[in-house]
Amino acid sequence: MTTWYKNFSSQPHQAFFSNGMIFFILFLSLILGVYTQKISIDSSILDYHAYSMIHIVFIQFFIGFLYVVFPRFLVQAQIKVSTYMKHFYLYFFSSVGFFISLLFANEYLFLFSFTLLLAQILSFKTLYEIYKNSKVTNKYDAKWILICFFAGLISHILFYISFFDVSFSFTLKKLAINSGFYIFSFGIIFAVSQRMIPFFTQVKVPEYKINKSSKIMEIFFFLMLLKVIALFFENAYFSLISDTLFFVFFVNELIKWKLPIFKVSAIMWVLYLSLFWIPLGFFISILENSFSILNIDFIFEKASLHAFALGYFTTILLGFGTRVVLGHSGRTPYANSFTKFLFLALQGVIILRVFASFTLNSNLNYVFWINISSFFLLLILILWSSSYLKILLKGK
Repeated sequence: MTTWYKNFSSQPHQAFFSNGMIFFILFLSLILGVYTQKISIDSSILDYHAYSMIHIVFIQFFIGFLYVVFPRFLVQAQIKVSTYMKHFYLYFFSSVGFFISLLFANEYLFLFSFTLLLAQILSFKTLYEIYKNSKVTNKYDAKWILICFFAGLISHILFYISFFDVSFSFTLKKLAINSGFYIFSFGIIFAVSQRMIPFFTQVKVPEYKINKSSKIMEIFFFLMLLKVIALFFENAYFSLISDTLFFVFFVNELIKWKLPIFKVSAIMWVLYLSLFWIPLGFFISILENSFSILNIDFIFEKASLHAFALGYFTTILLGFGTRVVLGHSGRTPYANSFTKFLFLALQGVIILRVFASFTLNSNLNYVFWINISSFFLLLILILWSSSYLKILLKGK
């Protein structure tokens, strides 16, 4: 047992990736149970789905990755095992408590939300101290990761306040979810993507030249603020402007990057594939706002949001996750036929989930298609875990 724990805790990504994947499966199972009416809970979907994905699931993948690469970015000593494992336990037991409270005791949700917030504060403090102590001249990417992380703290605080019965609780909760999703989750993933994907590409294709906007994160952050403000005021004209600007920005970046799609293996092209879901998601949002302005009766539900959450977030998490799990366990980062199948199957599930949103405009059964897409996503996560979670749990 001692040997296993020493191996498991030897690298931060092993503990946090394991946590992230286990709770991804649990919370996805929960939403499937709710929609199939096998499970009955009193909380809103903002609690058991949106909050859990942002502040329990995705964040633990971020932490696992950042605790490994942040010291390397900034040429600092690795984070002590005793430090990151304390954080791991706080995240783990808080996540377990939140999940159980959803099922049996809603009145305790605010307690475990507080401990999750505390864990997030400790994570930010750890990363900020590494940043502050570093003598590296170029801290551009690290700075923007911290800015997005701090926005996540604000989002989490707003969500926590919304647990108390005040007149503006629902408004606070929506603002917290939108800022948490777009500025915190989207922001950190994009900050890491724009740093690591061109770098990995140059390693695999030596003749590749990195070419991206010099103020890429400033532009991203400004446009994302506009997006969140537009969502808060629910103004279709404002939203159309912000989404159009974002669409143009991302298409321009992808053109500038000139990613060598046909010169790399699956472990790389899956990362490229995730990026193309970003402009597609904003295109869907542009259509939604245009239809609203033109009074065209068509329901988009959460099609654009799931293009981001599944198409971009989940695809890149599985892509990066596969690479990190293999590379940091002494194996060659390589996607075998089974993993390639999972990458492609995930794209089919994303299309299914977007399609499910549009079934509200027809006689098709919306809940059925939501359940089908949730079931297959759950299956993909379990199959991925059958190969890679066991490597994480075994440890190096």
